Order: sequence, then structure tokens, then C-alpha cells
Amino acid sequence: RVHARHALVVIEGAGSPAEINLAEHDYVNLGAARWALDAGPLHSLLVSDIDRGGAFAHLYGTWSLLPRPLQSTLAGFVLNKFRGDPALLSPGPELLQRLTGVPLAGVLPLRHDLGLPEEDGVFETVGAAAGSTPQTRRVAVLAYPRMSNADEFQALRQVRGVRLTWAREVADVDGADWIILPGSKQVSGDLRWLRERGLADAVVAHAAAGRPVLGVCGGLQMLGVELHDPHGVDGEAGRAAGLGLLRLRTRYAAPKRVLPLRARLEALHGPWRGLSGLDLAGYEIRNGITEDCGSECGSRPGPAAPCVVLRDAQGAPIGWQQAAVLGVYAHGLLESESAMRVLFKTDVPTLDARFDVLADLLEASVAPGTLESWVGLR
Repeated sequence: RVHARHALVVIEGAGSPAEINLAEHDYVNLGAARWALDAGPLHSLLVSDIDRGGAFAHLYGTWSLLPRPLQSTLAGFVLNKFRGDPALLSPGPELLQRLTGVPLAGVLPLRHDLGLPEEDGVFETVGAAAGSTPQTRRVAVLAYPRMSNADEFQALRQVRGVRLTWAREVADVDGADWIILPGSKQVSGDLRWLRERGLADAVVAHAAAGRPVLGVCGGLQMLGVELHDPHGVDGEAGRAAGLGLLRLRTRYAAPKRVLPLRARLEALHGPWRGLSGLDLAGYEIRNGITEDCGSECGSRPGPAAPCVVLRDAQGAPIGWQQAAVLGVYAHGLLESESAMRVLFKTDVPTLDARFDVLADLLEASVAPGTLESWVGLR
């Protein structure tokens, strides 16, 4: 269906296409390639990380294990993350082409400063920070086991004077200026994990001291008074107490809400006041309906009514603030140029800008005309 609507379709596989123990059920590589081959001309590109070593063996081994129909679609090999002079690779590429019939299409140099987000999670040392500039602000992102959408905090690694910490222990948030609760694939389970680690109490104490706390999506839900999941949509049916920093209750129900978002932040105060009136382009991807539960939150003392600071296109509230605690359903706040400029008084390269750098690097590293010939532009 996609092929019928578009002149060009680019598909990225996941991992290796030659895991023969998984080949019968592999749909992210072999299955997708077979469907693409049925739909029209297919040019495959095999990329190997030469920085890990054994790249020529990896390329030859993968080629030899591919099914014959897909083996013939390989139009080129690419060596990624190469250190040094590509001329030193000879005669490896020539020998590999003699064995396989597949040319080396390009050699990409290793670049540490691209600033691209990790694809599937946090790969730097937990508790470690990026950058070598003097640190003036510490930001701790709680790295719970089912954390999601961690890439939206990638820009923090590029901010001069900011120390980003992926926090798993109380010591990791001790002395932090900000604490961020990211999204979660299972909010109730990650909330229990925070309590077991003592991190829940640390977040509450941080907020009580008037220090900024930001909750995004599942993190917002944790900031409320209660999570109610009658049908186990989040993973465990029942009720769970939240951190009680915002007077909100979340009730889980299908279907999942997945849509882009364009909205304007309303009047904020305290450490977040600079964001007032900011136009935000982001997205929602969540289960759960959250609302101010008022007196229904129970008779015990709790937080005051939070201010609504963000609404969706239908006018429904999807962001709340109380004192220094801010919770939003919108992903992408810290990917906004305007927001980062307000919060950190500096310009931070956007993800689009970083992709432009990568595109220029690719264009300079791949044989001229190679990509254009594959997509029928020459």
C-alpha cells in the first residue's frame, strides 16, 4: 500500500538480516525485504560498524547467509565509524567484491559530535554526564527500567554548562537542580521501582524544596495523586498511589492516543514562567485520561489545585503546573529551539540541523552518483 502511494520507500532494518535462527519469523529485515521485492525494484545496502572490528567478516558472512533472491538485491556495502585513512583498507574492499560481486559503496568516518539520539535507550554510563565544559546546572532524568522516548532529552547533552545524569540511585539526584520524569511503557511498574529505590521520596523532597520537577507523559501521570487501571491497560489492573505532587487522577482505558500536537503554553510561573505563550510542536503517545480530581482525591492533605498550562486542539487540558512542578502530556518540549533558548539562555542545534550534518557527511563519503542511481535519479 505504501509503495502504491509513493515513488520511493526507504526501509531501515533492525539488527542483522542473517540471524538464521530467527529467519523463518524475521519480518523487520527479511520479511520487509521480500515484501519490497514483490512490490518493485529493490536495492539493499548493508552497513557494518567497523569500529567494533571484524567488519569484512561480518559483511561476507551476512552476504553468504542471505537467501539467494535477497542476496542479489545487495547493491553495496558501507563501512561505518571508520578511524583513519580509507586508503589503508585496500585490498580488503577489492577482495570482498571479488568474493561477493558487491562493491564497497562508501566509508563513513567516526564522528563523536553528531549529537544524534540513541535509537533504543540510554547507552552512556548511568550517572555520567556528557560534555567537558564547566557545569552550572545539573539535570537528572530518572532512568527507570521501562523508560520510553529518552531521545527527546538528547538536546540537554548539547547545552553548555548543563550536566545531564541518567539517574537510577538516590545519589544520582542528590544536589540536582532539575529532576525529569520521562515517559514509561508501564507507569505503575516504574512507579513501584522508584519507591523501591527511594527515588520517589527524593523527588518529593526535591519538589518540597522548591526545585523544578518536570514530568512528561507517563512521568506526568506519576506526579498525580492516583492511577486507576480497572482493565490492566497499563499492565496491572487496580489502583496505585502517585507521588501526590499534582492534584490529578489518571484512569487508563483503550484506545491509545497517538497524534501530532501543536499548542500554545498558557501562563506559567516560578521556574517555568519563561515558557508562557510559547508555541509548542510535539506529539502525544499515551494511554490514560488525566483530570483534576478535586475533593475526590481524598480527605488527606494534598496539593492545591494545579494551574492548567497546556490544552490540546479540542481545548482539553494536557498540562498542569503547581509551584515548581510541571507535568505535560506533550513530548518534544525540550526539542523546541524556543523552549531551550528560554530555559538555558543559549541556542542548541535542533535534531534537523544534526541530520543535515549527517547528510553532508554521507554525501561526502559515498561514491558520487551511487544513491541517485539506486533511486532512479540518474
